[in-house]
Amino acid sequence: MTTGTAGPAVFESDLSLPLLHRGKVRDVYELGADRLLMVASDRVSAFDVVMSRPVPRKGEVLTLITAWWLGRLMGVEHHLLAVDPDRIVELHPELEDSRPRWARRAMLVRRTCPVPVECVVRGYLSGSAWKEYEQSRSLAGEPMPLGLCESGPLPEPLFSPATKAERGLHDENIPFAEVIERVGEPLAARLRGLALGAYADGAAVADRRGLILADTKFEFGLDAAGRLLLVDEVMTPDSSRFWPKENYVPGRRQPSFDKQPIRDWLDELPGWNKCPPPPALPDQVVEATTERYLEIFLRLTGVELDDWTPADFKLEDSA
Repeated sequence: MTTGTAGPAVFESDLSLPLLHRGKVRDVYELGADRLLMVASDRVSAFDVVMSRPVPRKGEVLTLITAWWLGRLMGVEHHLLAVDPDRIVELHPELEDSRPRWARRAMLVRRTCPVPVECVVRGYLSGSAWKEYEQSRSLAGEPMPLGLCESGPLPEPLFSPATKAERGLHDENIPFAEVIERVGEPLAARLRGLALGAYADGAAVADRRGLILADTKFEFGLDAAGRLLLVDEVMTPDSSRFWPKENYVPGRRQPSFDKQPIRDWLDELPGWNKCPPPPALPDQVVEATTERYLEIFLRLTGVELDDWTPADFKLEDSA
């Protein structure tokens, strides 16, 4: 696998556009009243702290995996208008001069009003869900069957919503009844149905590629016409747990295709209290993390990141 030479890592984009929001990873710019340019940086966070050193190629992987999924998911509308740099410049010629700073890591999207719920779907019991189950045999306050094990499959995929926390805070699992309180029963039911359907499609694709999609997080927004759209990143290694089937053994933690090398290194680092400022990441940890992102890109799409062409991620032209 090649690590590629697509240019220097991007810690923070700097475009001559109105900056709407700078998150843990994405810098979101306004393009008129109804469009946004979402630029995925190479920033990486662990334990809700943004590291001081970026992970090269990470932003490209997140953007292009999202586009790959959105070109394949059926039955759910989304906000993505273009990911091909040529098409983005065609629609917004003012972006030509800054193209080297956003190409391959930017999505042109419809502007939406975010729904204030993280739509998590879990097919396996891991992470915070396993911790809650260990303590109370429940998930988001809902009772669960006895006899489940860490990383084991759930009886059926479970819609496990969470709050959308501000930067630096943790999302919290909430019961479905609270989703109804927040957004109303009709919208809550639509969110659950769309999220479960998208997870089922994604899990089937992952399975054919030797991967287990243990869980994933979707976000939705309402556009100016009131349409419910899938937004932000979709089934990326940052929003999902992908496990290699060849190494899967229930009853323990699983290796995953994400920033696990960073978390493992930080867990073993003496003296850091998991609060800012973060420690400086060593070269070998950064390189190992880049390799994880490149490997999941290849295993999902069948294409090396450096061999990507816009034709591999063709969307219906709705711009």
